[in-house]
Amino acid sequence: MAAAARGCPPAGSGDRALAELLLEFSRAQYRAKDGGGAAAKVERIERRCLELFGRDYRYSVIPNVHGEICAHYPRHIVLLERDAGRDPFESTVQVGKLQDLINRSKMARCRGRFVCPVILYKGKHICRSATLAGWGELYGRTGYNYIFSGGSDDAWADAEDISEEDSALRNADSQLFDKVRGHDIKLLRYLSVRYICDLMVENKKVKFGLNVTSSEKVDKAQRYADFTLLSIPYPGCEFFKEYKDRDYTAEGLIFNWKQDYVDAPLSIPVSLTQSLNIDWSEYQSWDLVQQTQNYLKLLISIINSDDDSGLLVHCISGWDRTPLFISLLRLSLWADGLIHTSLEPSEILYLTVAYDWFLFGHMLVDRLSKGEEIFFFCFNFLKHITSEEFSAVKSQRRKSLPPGFTLEEICMLKQRDRGSTTSLSSDFSLGMESSPGAAGSFTYEAVELMPAGAQAQAAWLVSASDRESRLEEVRSAFLASYSRTIGLKAVSPSPSGAIGGLLEQFVRGVGLRGSSTL
Repeated sequence: MAAAARGCPPAGSGDRALAELLLEFSRAQYRAKDGGGAAAKVERIERRCLELFGRDYRYSVIPNVHGEICAHYPRHIVLLERDAGRDPFESTVQVGKLQDLINRSKMARCRGRFVCPVILYKGKHICRSATLAGWGELYGRTGYNYIFSGGSDDAWADAEDISEEDSALRNADSQLFDKVRGHDIKLLRYLSVRYICDLMVENKKVKFGLNVTSSEKVDKAQRYADFTLLSIPYPGCEFFKEYKDRDYTAEGLIFNWKQDYVDAPLSIPVSLTQSLNIDWSEYQSWDLVQQTQNYLKLLISIINSDDDSGLLVHCISGWDRTPLFISLLRLSLWADGLIHTSLEPSEILYLTVAYDWFLFGHMLVDRLSKGEEIFFFCFNFLKHITSEEFSAVKSQRRKSLPPGFTLEEICMLKQRDRGSTTSLSSDFSLGMESSPGAAGSFTYEAVELMPAGAQAQAAWLVSASDRESRLEEVRSAFLASYSRTIGLKAVSPSPSGAIGGLLEQFVRGVGLRGSSTL
């Protein structure tokens, strides 16, 4: 189903649209099959997302209107095919074949949350999913019927007790996993995914003595051996109650790696770590800020490599830690001027909150009730990734600079001879022109380094100060809207009676109010 979203009117604009989204997000759990008044609100949110995607991309839509593919994925799943601007790269994925592979493979992963492409960068698909389903989930009655009878009941994840008849089939579980995981592998290969980043702190999730979920890294048959597997354990949503209880302070907050259920060590191929200058052996001593920063640097390094391979990020269910890193990746690449180049700060904020978090099933209502504020952490954390060391442009600059020229010298040439084409050598030329990006948000120019006789990718010279200001605009907009709608709760007053830390900033800056109607 091809989409032409450019004619769709915005459902809202600016602060009011974001506030309406946050209120809906905090009041009701999204499910694709929900009807009634909630459906109309979700439709407005979806329409706005499609309009924002359509600003910069040609895309197709995989229909999931009644949750027939996955009950807690968007009703309109977007397949980005090509950047409509300067990016010469184009996805080779065809929506019809992708939809067929999804229908065949969705049983392979927890809760049917299949591998789904969500970001297109340099022609590479950055994907998200849940982890692999384990024996207990696959052998639920509805799951069994789905696989062998062609059923389409999405409620299979709520596995019933295993009958004696089903128990007799346990010896055939190898064939079952071959079938289901084989389809999952075909989907990964079709999306050209090579790197799989697993955020689980366990090898398998166990409930009531059953292995409810598994993961690629412990697949006994080594079915995923051809992929580059990275085990980068990251605390689950429960840990973020400690973040909230410390007045939303992540500095100095260290996860307890000695808990009984934590059995997945950090494991990253040396080839992917050499350029990062990070001592990975110290990961258990990192606080939440350091850990999140270093994992994000790793992901950016992977997607910025010279090969054409895509990336999959997943945790257990794929709706807490997974959107955290997907959202940070989207915002970081946007701040560099590399994706969603025409979107203003308020628009990219709306898109990532709505699509990456709300429509992909993050359970904000439940998380807020438990104080597990991983959603808030994501956007408040933007203050920690504003520097150039998190920029994907930085490494592109290093790769594309012609021999004998530094970036500073090129910028001097740009200032001295604005708008012209200056010969740098017999092998390279420098072209400069005004950016077609979002007016009013920031100003930069494009510098395109072109090897003679070939067309190279444009390198967008967004300065470090531009990156910082763009991310700070997003963070400020989020904090202001969050405080007016959802609000933060002080844990305990300081001895002076004042609210501490981040909450005090709210009072001084944007104001701290509870939920309100618009």
